[in-house]
Amino acid sequence: MPRPRKRRRREVKRVPRSTATLEEFDRRTCPEGLVTRRQLRERGLSPGGHGPVAVLRCKGCSYRPDQSCNHPTRAWLYSVELARPKRTPTLAQEWALDRAMAARSTCPQCRRRYYFCLPLRTQGCCDPCARGYEPSPDTYFASTASVTHRLAA
Repeated sequence: MPRPRKRRRREVKRVPRSTATLEEFDRRTCPEGLVTRRQLRERGLSPGGHGPVAVLRCKGCSYRPDQSCNHPTRAWLYSVELARPKRTPTLAQEWALDRAMAARSTCPQCRRRYYFCLPLRTQGCCDPCARGYEPSPDTYFASTASVTHRLAA
């Protein structure tokens, strides 16, 4: 019978709040112009090289207003005025990404390009080739014309 594990109690680092650090806000008390990275992404923006301007405190730290939040569940807040629109990739970058995905989703034996990535590192080919059955037509790109490339876009 295995011995029970001893549970170590985590030491809580109590850091007092000060004006030298970034400003901290509790949940639902954040001003209008500050948003998280996820909210920036939803709006089609990026931080634009600027760092965070405030910290969104975690739920547990809302009960300790005199201490600073240093938990991993805190969030960084960014200013919407300093944010820039997301960069759009060039056509050459999209083409390079599509070729990379084509290499991951094309079987080297039957040359079919699937809608998903294949286990080429472990299996070496697609499942139908490895097990010897005919794949369903809705899992791969049906090429009707003879094309020299197999780009999805």
